[in-house]
Amino acid sequence: MVDIVLVEPEIPHNTGAIARTCAATGARLHLVRPLGFDISDKMVKRCGLDYWYLVDIRVYDNLDAYFEANGDENLYLATTKAPHIYTEADFSGDVTLMFGKETAGLPEALRERYRDRCIRIPMISEARSLNLSNSVAILAYEALRQQGFEGLKSLGSMADL
Repeated sequence: MVDIVLVEPEIPHNTGAIARTCAATGARLHLVRPLGFDISDKMVKRCGLDYWYLVDIRVYDNLDAYFEANGDENLYLATTKAPHIYTEADFSGDVTLMFGKETAGLPEALRERYRDRCIRIPMISEARSLNLSNSVAILAYEALRQQGFEGLKSLGSMADL
């Protein structure tokens, strides 16, 4: 199982794309308030998120509420400031991938608390960061790859049977 945690996401389109990734992979989506958008049924339908019913989504008032409900076992924090690249992480069991808001990333105190669990996606030094939804997809699929893509469709329609 892969859990995706978005801490104070700001851009609805990013969260929508991430929700679609979660829907396609069976990953759970955790949103930590404040959110920069409305996720009411009316707003979700207006955005055309017809796959929203496939997403196991949980919302928390703050980080303390998230940790109180879920703990921190097998937690990895995605940050451009991390000392380790994501391919060094062991995602073979259940894993939680945490991402910060688009404009500021994860809080420094949180990064320091989990310093040994901070991972990054390599990129050129001139690039500030990848789009949040792209980062989630990269790390989620790496975790799923390490888990053998368990529970996901393994053959395409062009496969020889």
